[in-house]
Amino acid sequence: MTIHKEGYQSIGIAAFIFGVINVASFYFLTSSMPWLALIIFIVTLIVLLFIISFFRIPNRKLTIDDNKIVCPADGKVVVIEETIDEEYFKDKRIQVSIFMSPANVHVNRNPVSGEVLYNQYHKGKYLVAWHPKSSTENERWSVVVKNNYGTILYKQIAGALAKRICNYTKVGEQVQQCNEYGFIKFGSRVDVLLPVGTQINVQLNQVVKGGVTVLASWK
Repeated sequence: MTIHKEGYQSIGIAAFIFGVINVASFYFLTSSMPWLALIIFIVTLIVLLFIISFFRIPNRKLTIDDNKIVCPADGKVVVIEETIDEEYFKDKRIQVSIFMSPANVHVNRNPVSGEVLYNQYHKGKYLVAWHPKSSTENERWSVVVKNNYGTILYKQIAGALAKRICNYTKVGEQVQQCNEYGFIKFGSRVDVLLPVGTQINVQLNQVVKGGVTVLASWK
């Protein structure tokens, strides 16, 4: 397991605060209330470890298969439905949405290999990630990739806690399946818009792993 580069600053700040709080706690409380100093140490240590774990990149055997569309994120499948895409395709698409809790790995991976045709950041609200309008009204970052099998759109969506979306792709770039393309700090959801008729390989409420679980298959 390694730590994502987006976490260096956050972890550094958290470690500094952890140190200051506990130095002060042990200096002022050890002699009079050692039990309180111990509680403060345990609680702050748990918070620090949680922040470190949030930015973890676990070692995994990734799924590389041009015939498959791989899950771009860890989490739980919360939406599988037909929808009208107003942003890029302007037609019907199958939307599959993955909700990421704060405990999930938050690295985002390319579900397919291909050429980036579209890359657009949208300012927006911070509705809870399961809100029906979060896909179109929340802060989000959309990417469209085309290959020999078809064209898909996948978007990172901020939530009530997520306040920063990181995206590393550029229009015209050739991306590789399962390579990292972004990160969402402290949240929250990734939508994948697929051509109608695509075979869906996941079910509602299924827990999936980014870069590992097969989301769908090309027909």
